[in-house]
Amino acid sequence: MSVFLSSQKIIKDWIDYNNHMNVSYYLLIFDKFGADVLNDIFKMGENSAKTTGKSTMIVESNITYNQELKIEDVVDVNLVFFDHDKKRLQYKMEMIHKEKKYLASTIEVLALYVDLNTRKVSEFEPEKVQIMDDFIKTNQDEFNSSGLKFSSKLKK
Repeated sequence: MSVFLSSQKIIKDWIDYNNHMNVSYYLLIFDKFGADVLNDIFKMGENSAKTTGKSTMIVESNITYNQELKIEDVVDVNLVFFDHDKKRLQYKMEMIHKEKKYLASTIEVLALYVDLNTRKVSEFEPEKVQIMDDFIKTNQDEFNSSGLKFSSKLKK
């Protein structure tokens, strides 16, 4: 149960002396090929940062490393859960080996919506709340809320 966001091939530059992907690149994949995709869906990504001066900033995360990845492996980045309040996003993603179908890693994130001009937390505009609420309604059957760490931090 999840929502597909993107796929990514593991490249040589991400491989460490243990001959598998270095831990820092799991975060890079989740950020660039997961969080950036979500931010674009919700109209809070790079374009928003440049045109409205508002975007998201991650303030807390919990990552698991379940099984190693090696050069040339391809992973799918999937959204497992998503929710929000007036100023915060909470989501969990998984990284699945595309061919062998094993769980390589997960990340749960708490992010804030920020006015980049003042560098202060801001409330979501009504149109962004509507986009997120519609996304949740469309995908809620694919979400799994078990084992989440940050749900108590949303102010609903």
